[in-house]
Amino acid sequence: MLILRGLYSPDSQPVALTIGNFDGVHLGHQALLSELRGAAQARDLQTVVVIFEPHPREFFTPQQAPARLTSMREKLEFFDMLGIDRVHVCRFNGRFAQMSAADFIRALHQELFARFVLIGDDFRFGSGRAGDFALMEKIGAERGFDVQAMHTVAQDGVRISSTAVRVALAAGQLHVAQRYLGRNYSISGRVVRGDGLGKKIGYPTANIQLKHNRPPLNGIFVVQVHVEDGGVLQGVASLGVRPTVKHDGKPVLEVHLFEFSQQIYGKHLRVEFLHKLRDEEKYPDVGALTRQIALDVKHAKRWFQQD
Repeated sequence: MLILRGLYSPDSQPVALTIGNFDGVHLGHQALLSELRGAAQARDLQTVVVIFEPHPREFFTPQQAPARLTSMREKLEFFDMLGIDRVHVCRFNGRFAQMSAADFIRALHQELFARFVLIGDDFRFGSGRAGDFALMEKIGAERGFDVQAMHTVAQDGVRISSTAVRVALAAGQLHVAQRYLGRNYSISGRVVRGDGLGKKIGYPTANIQLKHNRPPLNGIFVVQVHVEDGGVLQGVASLGVRPTVKHDGKPVLEVHLFEFSQQIYGKHLRVEFLHKLRDEEKYPDVGALTRQIALDVKHAKRWFQQD
């Protein structure tokens, strides 16, 4: 899969493309990408996805922007697994935000050589969000490329969306999020050095670097961890601000891996969240915290035995 910056193509080969943020790459997104692949194959075109970084809402209202479900790396990995040929990552800044809807469509056609465009029927784009499906379809007819709307994907009467996934995760309903995603929710990142407290109290942890400071879930979880060049391991994870030992409020993802003692600093881990054990709590001292961690480990191991 080729990854490019901006609305520029190194060749003039015509493409079938779609546009969006694709946060979470949930079943709705996957259905859209499957539809795109089918349309591209029927027309002998390459598949292209156009995404934005940062999310437009993070640019306009950073304090009100929703928690990210996936990092850019995770998103690109999913696109690759789903058979996308090329991804264009557009830097969303003040200049890009001022681009008119008509100029954006022109760039898709003249710079990316779009011959087929698939978008949701509620997709908005361009300065002031003035562009919509009707405008894309109108200009497509004038310029000679096809435009198609993607139907809504629902489950149990609920429209599958990034928002629905966030709501489920925030409520600790991992099974609901799994149904919307088509997989267990996960967070990926490199192992970085922490303060060493886990090792001191007998429960060493791998500290996963978080790309964003507002994860969509928090608490203590049963997890399985995919270790770079190290297979899949079981463990228990804490995702939160560690109120017993810290006061800065910065979220941290720490994973205690069962029966594992190798050095993995710098390695890339993918942590799958399988079951929520409890919410994060503040304890009176480190001793009380240590006793609770022992119980968490016991309950997590028991969960794996019963599963």
